Amino acid sequence: MMETEEEAVPQEPQRTGGAALPLLLLLDHTAACCHGGAKMAVLAYSLGKREINQHFTIKNAKLISLAAVLLLLLFHTALRHYGGGDSCEWLLSKGRYLGENVWQPYGCMMHKYKSTEAKTCLSKKRVVFAGDSRIRQLFYSFVKIIEPERTEDGNKHEDIFFQDEKSSLNVDFLWYPEANNSMKDRVVSWTHETATKPDVVILGAATWSIKLHSGSSETLQQYKANLTAIAVHLDKLAEHAEIYWVLQDPVYEDTLSENRKMITNQQLDLYNQAATEVLNSNKYSRRSRVKLLAAARQAALETIINSDDGLHLPEGTRNVGAMVLMNSLCNKLLRPIDGSCCQTISPPNLIQKLSACFFLGAAVVFVVLHVLGCNRHRRHATLDVESLEEKKPATAAAPLGPKAPFQALCRMGVIMLYFYLCDRADVFMKEQKFYTHSAFFIPLIYILVLGVFYSENTKEAKLLNREQTDEWKGWMQLVILIYHVSGASAFVPVYMHVRVLVAAYLFQTGYGHFSFFWLKGDFGLYRVCQVLFRLNFLVVVLCIVMDRPYQFYYFVPLVTFWFVLIYATMAIWPQILQKRTNSSGIWHLGILAKLLGLLLIICFFAFSQSLFMSVFSVWPVSKLFELNGSVHEWWFRWQLDRFAVIHGMVFAFIYLVLQKRQVLSEGKGEALFPAKISNLLLFFSVVFFITYSIWASNCKTKTECNEMHPYISVVQILAFILIRNIPGYARSVYSSFFSWFGKISLELFICQYHIWLAADTKGILVLIPGNPSLNILVSTFIFVCVAHEVSVITNDLAQVVMPKDSMALLKRLGAMAALSLFVLMSQVLTPGT
Repeated sequence: MMETEEEAVPQEPQRTGGAALPLLLLLDHTAACCHGGAKMAVLAYSLGKREINQHFTIKNAKLISLAAVLLLLLFHTALRHYGGGDSCEWLLSKGRYLGENVWQPYGCMMHKYKSTEAKTCLSKKRVVFAGDSRIRQLFYSFVKIIEPERTEDGNKHEDIFFQDEKSSLNVDFLWYPEANNSMKDRVVSWTHETATKPDVVILGAATWSIKLHSGSSETLQQYKANLTAIAVHLDKLAEHAEIYWVLQDPVYEDTLSENRKMITNQQLDLYNQAATEVLNSNKYSRRSRVKLLAAARQAALETIINSDDGLHLPEGTRNVGAMVLMNSLCNKLLRPIDGSCCQTISPPNLIQKLSACFFLGAAVVFVVLHVLGCNRHRRHATLDVESLEEKKPATAAAPLGPKAPFQALCRMGVIMLYFYLCDRADVFMKEQKFYTHSAFFIPLIYILVLGVFYSENTKEAKLLNREQTDEWKGWMQLVILIYHVSGASAFVPVYMHVRVLVAAYLFQTGYGHFSFFWLKGDFGLYRVCQVLFRLNFLVVVLCIVMDRPYQFYYFVPLVTFWFVLIYATMAIWPQILQKRTNSSGIWHLGILAKLLGLLLIICFFAFSQSLFMSVFSVWPVSKLFELNGSVHEWWFRWQLDRFAVIHGMVFAFIYLVLQKRQVLSEGKGEALFPAKISNLLLFFSVVFFITYSIWASNCKTKTECNEMHPYISVVQILAFILIRNIPGYARSVYSSFFSWFGKISLELFICQYHIWLAADTKGILVLIPGNPSLNILVSTFIFVCVAHEVSVITNDLAQVVMPKDSMALLKRLGAMAALSLFVLMSQVLTPGT
């Protein structure tokens, strides 16, 4: 999820293997008992593993994911073209329940409209509901979206009128229980009126025709004839208004009263079939513009059993129909990010078009250089067949040739095209999240088992050694991914524990960067630019391609801000390093004074929100921290974990001082402290860890617990560190599974926004419709491969964009500053930005 130790310690080869280690240990134990036969089995297993790993590499996995994306593109294109329908039709006709009263339209996301949004959308409009008592129910549910306090106080079998004077909105219910000449006359009158012509008309009727005529076949034929006559005028009215015909909902025959027993589901199906045939007729050489509302009927199939009288729908089902109508009417106008149903795609803006030209230009240059034979490139890495990964050569790699950066940009362009297709184009489907305990905890248990299974020995047994910090970042990132995709933020105890994980990442930021500056003393411009580039490259590209503000990817601005602050704290005079403290311990007081000064600055801003917001609202700084025209989101994110980084810095200082004085025992298998102290610290760590979890599990509201979070999150972080590091055996092993993900945690966190989740994290990307389990497997596989490739591209381009030569670096920085100024000015001068 971020860069910390990577900057402090030279990068090591990434590993994806280690899964077979537990089996190998078991076979080794068997070999000791059963001698030669078992040894031969171990050897055969090892050779077989090497043979398999020789072919199943991360490179091959990426090729498979590329092939999968191409096949899925063809599949979804064919589905749209030959399968018929669009997200509007899906919204009105198909769907399923995710949970009680939570409706999921097929292939798109339905926004839950609030009163203010509904009034804005329907301002100065007239909406008319015409039909029987079930249409009256739909009318009331629709009105309650606009005015939640509205009661169902109208008289039965009479017209009902609603008006909102502020928005000049009128919603009427007209009593027309049958599709007959009376209904036709009303529709005809609307086609001639001008001043009172409705903007939206919702009609439906059938149950009274069945009831009054005992479900006779003659009545059905008359119904079809009447509807055919009405349809002609409805189609004409649809030239200036939106027209919906509501298909009949089912009934629960067991609870129907005696005078309604003739209203059967078989009869209703016949009437629905007749309506569908008439309104979808091609008699007039074009498809009818009357829309069929069938989603409420499909929802009612599961809930009609809860009806009080067997005829009228439960309130939750009525609300589904009303919200479907609201989405159909308003999504294309208000364009809510979590309302992808019935929403048109915005054309790319100027910056997006220029970025496409840039990537195309890079592709052209790459092809030209390839044709000209400019093939000098860094030496290909050899393959580590045990880890399924490429090994770095023992000798230094040759510098990148002229073709390499353009090749990297081509790969990045292809990846950005996939991002755009996933979350900005109407190609793949999207669905909303729905939280259940099983959706969060079952995957959590699964990855925990995998993490334990892929266990290996560490190269060193120091506290928070490299393998361990990668493992820590890896499992935290996987938990956060599961948290996001399952919508677990709705469950406050899970939310509070994930907040600790975010604080732990920031803790590692403080720990890693402080350790580097304290030990290495490298405050050079090259190193700073390398860190900033690796942190921000992907996000900057996404801001351009996906047309999102920088603050939208909140974690990157957060760690970038804290890195700059850590750098400033350590770099300003006097620069206090570990080697300087060797001569005099008084310098320890100097570094503590710096940390105290940083703490005071944090507290000063934390307790003065108005000052904080005024500082970060100044142009051009505001362009980095604004979201939806305000820096409030930045303030919320910053103050929530405001002490985490300095906690990490203080911990790093104490640890490095104790290590220097040889107070700690960091040999393999050795406890970190003497036995009594280790046992005591372990006991208190477990107690504090559990105590925090109990407190978090009893949280009632996020607001209440967020107030305490900045002060107490460090308790669980420190407790975890001590539990993980005090026992020597715990420090001597790590999970290669978690560690592998930890090395690409930043890319995983950012890429999830658009190619794993959807609608800017509000929903879930659907590549395989109709099979949620298979969909999550396929989308996750592609998502992880893309994140890994982005990490590789970032490392390649960092060498080119940020050269070690000072003059060349300054020229690059000047060019990037000019480009940034151009982008900022274009946003200022372009209307509506």
